[in-house]
Amino acid sequence: MNKLSIDPTNGACGALLAATGGFFAVQSLGLELGTAFRMGPGYFPLALSLVLVLLGLVIIVQATRVEGEPIGPIAWRGMAFILPAPVFFGLTVRGLGFVPSLFFTCLIAAFASTRMKPLAAVILSAGVTLFSVIVFSYALGLPFQRFGPWLPF
Repeated sequence: MNKLSIDPTNGACGALLAATGGFFAVQSLGLELGTAFRMGPGYFPLALSLVLVLLGLVIIVQATRVEGEPIGPIAWRGMAFILPAPVFFGLTVRGLGFVPSLFFTCLIAAFASTRMKPLAAVILSAGVTLFSVIVFSYALGLPFQRFGPWLPF
């Protein structure tokens, strides 16, 4: 008999995707679905959640075909810097403005890597900020404040 082996990382990810899709599918059933030609408010969320379930099942099946490595240690440093960065941006963009909020958000996220040096993080943050201002403010003309009311200048 052949023992069924499963790649634990992909198996866990597939199960998480399928469970999340199943949760949202159940939630969307409480809304009016409608038809394909007259979609109700629950139609699109149901379709997306079913796609998520399907993708999760595909990943689970693929995980049984490949022998993977065991799940390694959790990257706590990455989570400690990556997760708060967009929260910081959301909380400060109106007060500080786009430029300082984006710069500090990039700076926070840059230190998720143990290999990032302070000078490289500042240069990276300045580059991303400059690129974003050029694209979003000048090229696309989005109406946001570059510097907010919390700054005295």
